[in-house]
Amino acid sequence: MTAMHEPLVPPMNSTNERESFSERLQQALKNAHYSPDSPTRLAREFNIRFEGRPITVHAARKWLVGEAIPTQEKLRMIAQWLGVPADWLRFGGSENAANGENGDGAARFESADVKLIADLQRLDEHHKQLAREFIRMLVRMNHQQK
Repeated sequence: MTAMHEPLVPPMNSTNERESFSERLQQALKNAHYSPDSPTRLAREFNIRFEGRPITVHAARKWLVGEAIPTQEKLRMIAQWLGVPADWLRFGGSENAANGENGDGAARFESADVKLIADLQRLDEHHKQLAREFIRMLVRMNHQQK
């Protein structure tokens, strides 16, 4: 006689999982002032920041419409960019995370900031040091004005 055993935890419906991820991604994009309706913009902003192989607009569209979930490496980069915890983006959870309160102090960078950092990295050491000193001076001046 064989007994039928019910699983202790029902398996997560992969369609639901992808759709839930899509909803969180769209919410994080909105909170970071990006359109959740533009796979082209998502792909462009992602590719500016990601050091691995670039994604296609088709891949970005699949993330936005709940047909696919990015790899863990890509998901971590998206979370860092949008200022949300990667585990929230992937699995859901706290509403604080949805509002960009990631608790780790990670800065959210706009694409112009990313380009500026890339430009800085291409400078020789002497010019990098000059740029750092100039930025520190501007920050001090800005802080004194407040």
